[in-house]
Amino acid sequence: MKKMILLLLINLSMVSAEDASVKVVYDLTTKNLASFELRVLKSIVANKTHYEGLLKELDVTVVVHGGAYRFFTIDPKNSTYKKDKALIETHKTLAKRIKSMVETYDVEFLICGVGMKKHGLKKEDVYKFVKIIPNSMIGLIDRQNEGYAYIPIRE
Repeated sequence: MKKMILLLLINLSMVSAEDASVKVVYDLTTKNLASFELRVLKSIVANKTHYEGLLKELDVTVVVHGGAYRFFTIDPKNSTYKKDKALIETHKTLAKRIKSMVETYDVEFLICGVGMKKHGLKKEDVYKFVKIIPNSMIGLIDRQNEGYAYIPIRE
């Protein structure tokens, strides 16, 4: 009888541990600043708040590629994005908001190394908190195989 109760308790603790975490991977390709702010920065905060209210942790990874590199460049004025006036005007504020996603909300940013080369970006051109991965598909495949829900953020 004691063994049955012990097994039941172990099973219940495993179920509650599984229920305590929700995982999502954002496939970020948009170059649209308003879309990035609304669908990534604001959305992640709202979603984190929602799941915290349910006593669950939301584990977030953002895979950056396509047009989204611009948001993660340290100095867009001296990059291929120097003609993007909206980006230049909001860069400092945007940089703080993105950094707070990492520091406050524990968001992981993965950036496609192949695309960086195509866009003329080097490791030192992007924020240090962004992890460079071989390509975006590897990041998406890995996270989805780990049980992350998939959310595309396109134009």
